[in-house]
Amino acid sequence: MIFSKTFISLNLFGVWGIANASPYSIKSTGHWVNLTKLPHPRQEHGTVAIDDKTIALIGGVFRLGDGDVQEGLLTTDMVEVYDIPSNTWRTKAPTPYKVNHPNVATVNGKVYLLGGLVEAQNPPSPYPDWIPSGECHVYDPATDVWSPLVPMEKSTERGSAILGVHGEMIYLAGGMTFLIPDDQDSLTTVTAFNTTSGKWQKLPSIASNIPEGRQHGVGAVVGNTFYVVGGRYMKKQNVRGTVFMLDLNNPQAGWKTSEGKMPVPRGGLSGAVVGKKFYTFGGEANPNATDGVFKETEIFDMITEKWSEENPMAVPRHGSSAVAVGNNIYLPGGGLQEDGLEVEIGGKQHLLRTTDHFDAYVV
Repeated sequence: MIFSKTFISLNLFGVWGIANASPYSIKSTGHWVNLTKLPHPRQEHGTVAIDDKTIALIGGVFRLGDGDVQEGLLTTDMVEVYDIPSNTWRTKAPTPYKVNHPNVATVNGKVYLLGGLVEAQNPPSPYPDWIPSGECHVYDPATDVWSPLVPMEKSTERGSAILGVHGEMIYLAGGMTFLIPDDQDSLTTVTAFNTTSGKWQKLPSIASNIPEGRQHGVGAVVGNTFYVVGGRYMKKQNVRGTVFMLDLNNPQAGWKTSEGKMPVPRGGLSGAVVGKKFYTFGGEANPNATDGVFKETEIFDMITEKWSEENPMAVPRHGSSAVAVGNNIYLPGGGLQEDGLEVEIGGKQHLLRTTDHFDAYVV
């Protein structure tokens, strides 16, 4: 997310032939379906599945201003939960602090919030001026209560890390410690949180850094391998198509880089795993799109380590966060244009367009 001075003229687009129904009622595969809109436009949040009927949105930034032209971004503590069978939303207990680019994961039905980015100013700037927080908490959906955890270790505080869950362990790779309109960083740091002991656990030195700094990427653990896919290095235009892999049963072997590279390298993308395939969606800083957003749906086969392409996003976005439940991949909210890119719509100039759009890709 960097604000530029490029000027683009763009016409509003329409979406055709998408059913307004729950993916559970859809029998065919490989297509998009619209769902009930988010209660509030939101991007740069975390999305997690609490169980096979419930997903939750954690943190992120809301749209600032009620007019046609968005006035800025405001970090939120609001937690909104989506009930899959009824296609409805509910509000739950807020996070203990307002956070964007949160590092979130679920283990045994509980939601772990492990740091993220927070506002650097008070009152906050309407545009990104964000620094890291090492504050950590766990949410119990049964009681609707957040409880404190030990914070991230000193010098590992960050947001926009790439996460994977392996048993009781949550692994965090990469991330960033600041984001302002003209600059941001990327880390190689890899850390691990043990949800049973409630402590941060040391990794072998050879496994404690990914090969190159990454943030705004996607990740998952499949089998015993932690995958770190795509993302960007430092500037948002420095998108990457790499797949880093760590064997968690043999971390002493260190990180490997797959020969299979993403056909269209992207940062600010969303991703989720179904079976042995990693689905990746959208992204930011597309030089070939008038709105600066990638529309691609690309799939990494973890068995062959090859990529394929499927139906592009019906509503291209960045800054969303995907989660898979069964064969359905849910993508709530996001940004409709590259943040900071001046886009003209109906004679009005836009720097931001945070959306409440919510859809799912049926695999």
